[in-house]
Amino acid sequence: MYARLLRDYRTQYHDPVRFARGETVQAAQRDTEWPQYLWATDAAGRSGWVHQDYLEGDRGSVIAVRDYSAQELDAAAGETVRLIEQAGGWWWVENERGEQGWLPARDLSIEQERGDA
Repeated sequence: MYARLLRDYRTQYHDPVRFARGETVQAAQRDTEWPQYLWATDAAGRSGWVHQDYLEGDRGSVIAVRDYSAQELDAAAGETVRLIEQAGGWWWVENERGEQGWLPARDLSIEQERGDA
């Protein structure tokens, strides 16, 4: 499936949290706008929002149950992206240059095939 960007989106965190399955992550508070997300810090000291499904536990030292990157994607209104995975109101996508990252679902118009109106 594909989606078209309804508005420009710019990355909020330029060195986002990322980890591999089995790593220990420090989890803190939940986000008020996106309550399925926890503020977490990886072993390298990078912090960012992590969907609860990627972690075993929700406070203190928790274990990653899947590989994860909080990398967002800069995108322009009208751009088409390929949808890969959805988590808590966000999509992991790939643009035409092969770059991948998260975009908020509210900024996307989903199409079944590339170019559908």
